[in-house]
This record gives sequence, structure tokens and C-alpha cells, in this order.
Amino acid sequence: DKLTFRPSIYGILIEKNKVLLSKQWQGYDFPGGGAELHETIDETLKREFWEETGFKVKPVKIIYVGSSFFHAISIKKYWNCQLFYFLVKKTGGKLSKANLSGYEKKYADLAEWIDIKKLNQIKFYSSIGSNKKSIEIIKQALKA
Repeated sequence: DKLTFRPSIYGILIEKNKVLLSKQWQGYDFPGGGAELHETIDETLKREFWEETGFKVKPVKIIYVGSSFFHAISIKKYWNCQLFYFLVKKTGGKLSKANLSGYEKKYADLAEWIDIKKLNQIKFYSSIGSNKKSIEIIKQALKA
């Protein structure tokens, strides 16, 4: 009765050998987040990506599905997150942090284009839980 299920949808945008990542806390994550009540996976992907990056996107292909369990200390919740990672294509917008929610403004900053060759030099702060898995997802997206 303490466990909350949370669909979490993330986008992988790759252009010119760079991947767009959200700057969060002391590291990076894929743009995305949790679904809201009565929101589809597609709607969540588009909304979250726009909020965190300023870009409008459309899903191209599912790249990874998994789950993550964690305890959100700040709000005292236990979450079982179903994770969905999509390769996306940009359809509009411009890089911005103006659409971050009030809570996100406390820990997030402007998303950054990271050179694929430098992925081993950054720290991922991701629901996936490891740099290795995050880099593996990007490599799968590059093959798609």
C-alpha cells in the first residue's frame, strides 16, 4: 500500500553525433518523466520533452523498456517506475528552460547537446541507475 506505480517516458534526440540531455543535479538524464492522470504515453513524451528542452518531438521507435524502484525522500514515496525510452525526431521549438515546472527549476538547468564521443566523460543521474546502461541505450538508438 506504500508503493506507487509510475509510467515514466523518456526521449532520445540525436543530431549531428550529439545527444540532447537534461542537466539535472550534478549530472545528466534523458528528457522525460512521469505520466499525469489520463495522459497517454505519447502525450507524456511530448509534454515532458517540451518542458525540459523547449523542443517539440514525435516518437520514432521504442528503444528500451524496463523498470526502476526507488524511494523519493523529499516526498516520502516509494515508486515502481515503468521506463519507456523512445528515439524521437524534432518537429519544432528552440532550446529553452522556460517550461520547467516550479519543482524542476530547483534541480534542473538548460538541456545540453553532448558529443556521442564524450559520453564516458559525463555523469548520468538517471532512473536507469548507471552510466553504462544510459550509454547502451544511446548506442541502441544510434543503430535504429
